[in-house]
Amino acid sequence: MTDDAHWLVVGLGNPGLEYATTRHNAGYLVVDELASRIGGKFSAHKSRADVFEGRLGVGHDAIRVILAKPRTYMNESGGPVNALVSFFKIQLDHLVVVHDELDLPFETLRLKEGGGDNGHNGLKSLTKSLGSPNYFRLRFGIGRPQGAQDPADFVLKPFSNVERQLLPLAIARAADAVESLIRLGLDETQQRYN
Repeated sequence: MTDDAHWLVVGLGNPGLEYATTRHNAGYLVVDELASRIGGKFSAHKSRADVFEGRLGVGHDAIRVILAKPRTYMNESGGPVNALVSFFKIQLDHLVVVHDELDLPFETLRLKEGGGDNGHNGLKSLTKSLGSPNYFRLRFGIGRPQGAQDPADFVLKPFSNVERQLLPLAIARAADAVESLIRLGLDETQQRYN
């Protein structure tokens, strides 16, 4: 799967300090982890996203990646992502979107290409703006709320104390999965991480 084309890895979330530690921002956290591994900082881009360009790996095996976090709210993520795809001339088979997933237990990962949005407003916006659902998704499980709590409220709450203790390892594993997808392809990565 490795070739000369570069990759765009987008973490979905909501901008602002009040959302920084919420479940809905799992995508941001994974992309932040990738940026810290490469050793760089995000800067504002005209696409309405914070962007960091770097290389995963070293030497001849290094792969150029663009990491991005839309600065819009989740349900408007599509515009900035579509602008980035256009600006950097990214093929959709080189786009990876990392997002939170209610229907998976906390810290469970699932990788897939294409599919529906499963009610996720970020994916809904992306698919509409891109005109296609055919991009890679890394779904980061956040679990469903207990009892009668509204899922829309649950995703905007911080991770629990127990989850926060497990979160660094879960985020690192998700970042590993993104690297594996880019280097080794979907089939092998699914076998390792799904």
